[in-house]
Amino acid sequence: MKIIDKTPLQDQAGNIDFISRIQGTLKYGFSWYPELNAQKVVIPQLERLLEKGFVLIRNFTLPESQIMIPIILIGPGSISVILATPVKGHFEAVGSEWNQLINNSSPVPTKRNLLELVSKLTIAFQKYLERNNIHINVPVEPILIASDPGAQIDSLRPVARVLRSDAIKTFASTLLQERPVMRPEEVYALADKILEPKPPIDETQNASPADLTPASRAQAIFNASNESAKSGIPAHLRESSPARPLPTSAQKKSSKLSKAQIILLVAMTLIECCVITAGVIVLFIYS
Repeated sequence: MKIIDKTPLQDQAGNIDFISRIQGTLKYGFSWYPELNAQKVVIPQLERLLEKGFVLIRNFTLPESQIMIPIILIGPGSISVILATPVKGHFEAVGSEWNQLINNSSPVPTKRNLLELVSKLTIAFQKYLERNNIHINVPVEPILIASDPGAQIDSLRPVARVLRSDAIKTFASTLLQERPVMRPEEVYALADKILEPKPPIDETQNASPADLTPASRAQAIFNASNESAKSGIPAHLRESSPARPLPTSAQKKSSKLSKAQIILLVAMTLIECCVITAGVIVLFIYS
């Protein structure tokens, strides 16, 4: 079984020093470090029992969120979200209720509902898959595993599969007997997609006009017409002959006057001067 460890705040050897332990506790809560130790009990057992074709992703934080999925177990015929817990004592899992029995008293709801927690983690993981267009052919199953042999759990149709420490071997055998829907290489590829999902591609941007449906072609033409109307330039001219700056020589030529224009301007100026002079002379004689 291939194990991909994404546990934060640990060194290359997989150890967490005292300072990192304090940082992790402040960030993830008091149950963070004890549950890491519970994982170290459960994961080696699964590794011994599950053969090639299984991938286990440990403590993967969903991108763009602070939600950490403790264990994602991917097999040829199953996908599981597993929460390993170090609790010990007598517990009761009924529906979505997680109760504790102390000294044979009536069940008391615990402060931390582990059944509800693993169910919410599974839902968050499923939404993550949907958001990144990662399609799977099997449902994602929430599983709660108690790592301590001192945990006694009574179950009655719980919302998640609940396992005691002595049931891990049976659980692994069940996974091996599942009808395969993926080959080993597909399992590894799925794990890679989960860890590094590709951004969704907008196919309409890269589609050619021939690939568009009539409705989409009409919409594209309508949008192009609107853009052309706003710019004041016909669409066929904008597409076929984009505006280009005039050559410098052409600009210089257009700024100069021709000889005929200069002669006409001089003649009009002389005529205007003559008219003004004649008018002044007439006014002077009659005055």
